[in-house]
Amino acid sequence: MIDEARRLAPRFAARAEEHDRAGVFPAEDFADLRSAGLFGLMAPRRLGGAGAGFAEYASVAYELARGNGATALIFNMHASVTGALAAVTDELADALGLPPSALAARDEYLTAAAEGSWYAVAMSERGAGSRLSQISTVYEPVDGGFHIKGSKTFCSGAGHADGYLVAARKADDPSQVSQFIVPPGEGLRVEETWDALGMRATGSNDLHLDVTVPEGALLGGVEGLALVVAQLSPHWMVASYAAVYTGVARSSVDAAVEHVNARKLGHLPAVRARLGRADAQVAAAHLAVMEAARRVDERPGEDETNRWVWRAKLLAGTTAADVAASMLEAAGTSAMRRGHPLERLYRDARAGSLQPATSDVCADWLGVAAIGGDPDSEGSAPRW
Repeated sequence: MIDEARRLAPRFAARAEEHDRAGVFPAEDFADLRSAGLFGLMAPRRLGGAGAGFAEYASVAYELARGNGATALIFNMHASVTGALAAVTDELADALGLPPSALAARDEYLTAAAEGSWYAVAMSERGAGSRLSQISTVYEPVDGGFHIKGSKTFCSGAGHADGYLVAARKADDPSQVSQFIVPPGEGLRVEETWDALGMRATGSNDLHLDVTVPEGALLGGVEGLALVVAQLSPHWMVASYAAVYTGVARSSVDAAVEHVNARKLGHLPAVRARLGRADAQVAAAHLAVMEAARRVDERPGEDETNRWVWRAKLLAGTTAADVAASMLEAAGTSAMRRGHPLERLYRDARAGSLQPATSDVCADWLGVAAIGGDPDSEGSAPRW
């Protein structure tokens, strides 16, 4: 799968400028991902997938982002859904007391992914961001299922996915936050609101829901699991972005090197120094991301593992922004023109620190942990 990602990255890069300029979903890239079997990356082998762990996902996302960060970012959302589902082993399900129907639904969603379906994430809301405890989308049990009503923003790939992971709070008990897989169709409406500075090709439009889903759409088969999962295993909601933005940072260095060589600027010490620092920064951030990913695979949920998860996101976001800005300066004014890879990469990289959890939130989490506090509960605002 890593080799497949490397093979596809140049194709994505060749299309990236067109998708960015028009601000459209990269449909051709997703056709390539489907043909390569990458939607089944996290699905277990027994269901037809590749059975990847978090470290292999991180390597794949890094390579895809070297082609087009927007494509890799949408793919990240799909991987976060399928990866979280695959992590619910039969043993874990038994320990959590999940019903057999939840395991059947898990296998159904993962089999569909292995066969070429992909999932988007509809979690963030205006005024709440990705903090699950603050969202206003609500659900209530009805005969045979659940009725969900609300609006989501920043839904990458809205209108193109085969299913949406939707977070909602119970109408009569807001402390209960649950997640559902909602199929496209009646009851879902996409509002085209996405016209952003960076990551323009993610098509992160608003999604409005007024829909009834069957009981099997409730992930885990038990209400109120969303906040528990976010705190115990934050890697899919935090560190999965990190692999994407380290790939964007590396792509910025690659594009700068190509530009410097083409313009014969390599004799300038200041230019060489910027390239050298950027190379070291990206390598260090990438090592941090892969260390976090290794620990997630080997010791998920442990305190030190979670520290590395938050470190990875913080380092990736700040590194991408700093490196892309420096590479633009190293290349000079000509690289600032629309259509130049460094101009697009500069804008895409700037989004890294803003993706949840933001760099400030990551730094605060790590600071609370450093002084011996509980970083999930202590802070100026709820983490989730």
